[in-house]
Amino acid sequence: MNDMKYSMKSVFELADELRANPARVELTQALTLNASKPSMGLKGSMGLFGSPEWWEHIGSGMMPSKRFSGVIERAYYAGQGGTGPNNMVDIITDEGRPESIGIYVNNPADVQLFKIGHRVEIVYALDELKQQPGPDGEVNYSKVAVKMAVSTQPVK
Repeated sequence: MNDMKYSMKSVFELADELRANPARVELTQALTLNASKPSMGLKGSMGLFGSPEWWEHIGSGMMPSKRFSGVIERAYYAGQGGTGPNNMVDIITDEGRPESIGIYVNNPADVQLFKIGHRVEIVYALDELKQQPGPDGEVNYSKVAVKMAVSTQPVK
């Protein structure tokens, strides 16, 4: 990989999304607390979604996380109907593996930054689901996008 520094633009912060959409926090927390739905929602073992305790566990590294970074090979719309702004990118990670990741933006105009050859970075918090174990027998997590950035210029 090239050692060159790239100008990155932060395009998504979950904290900003949750401030703009408090109903998402309320609904997610309500499902976590709903004992009549034991296989739906988050477990809450690291605090209720969006709570100060939850953010503290993310910040301290106690909640597992997953980071992907790499160069965009393809940007596209995934979903029924086949039209709309791009919402997915395929990247080649810094480790040389292909990955498909969703596009997250606080400002819809930033979707246009996700172009072939641009660098992208995303961090997910891995929040444990109530439904355990996962299909592979391991811990079943919800991948919650916490932050995303994209380069302002192509890197290759």
